[in-house]
Amino acid sequence: MVYAAASGTFRTPFRPELGRVGYRVVKRAFDVVFSGAVIAVAAVPSALLCLAIRLESPGNPIYSQIRMGRLDRDGTLHPFRMYKFRSMYADADERLEGLLDKNEVEGAMFKMRDDPRVTRIGRFIRRHSIDEFPQFVNVFLGQMSVVGPRPPLPREIPEYSEGDFRRLAVKPGLTGPWQVSGRSDLSFSEMVELDLGYIERRGFLYDLYLIARTIKIVFTGEGAA
Repeated sequence: MVYAAASGTFRTPFRPELGRVGYRVVKRAFDVVFSGAVIAVAAVPSALLCLAIRLESPGNPIYSQIRMGRLDRDGTLHPFRMYKFRSMYADADERLEGLLDKNEVEGAMFKMRDDPRVTRIGRFIRRHSIDEFPQFVNVFLGQMSVVGPRPPLPREIPEYSEGDFRRLAVKPGLTGPWQVSGRSDLSFSEMVELDLGYIERRGFLYDLYLIARTIKIVFTGEGAA
């Protein structure tokens, strides 16, 4: 694997197959319409939530983070800026290094159930996945899809095996099989297995099924960290 520091891109030995043009066209059309509708409906509640986040703790209520997108045909992996409602204190990234030894999952991912960096409002919006709603902007811009594997952090990529890279053969998503099958209760290897299963059987009806399951989890908070 080769890393280009100037652009933040990675080049991997894995070369994805980018077929199924018809499905990808329909999926992109759905992404634009669905994300546009959510953004319009959620505009006022989102503004109120931003105010509440800002009142509880200083800092921008919208948190942005560099994530890695889908692999190109030549194996290049490009970064993009992903958005969330801020669920942690503003210095959360600086405090991460001191918490790495408390990681509760194996592999290239960090999860901690009682993370001290999470605010009170943050615990609620994370439990119900409300913190992810700003990613509908990423979906509308074409950086993500509504359904797909979650986009990894750049620091996680060097730990990937060649098999792990296969989960990045499709555009990353806001929700997917990991979110509806246990979320933080699953290990990294289990997440990869679920993502590869999704890539094998993906289709428009399956995407709709995963969206319906996700809506249920938004209300129940099942499997949240």
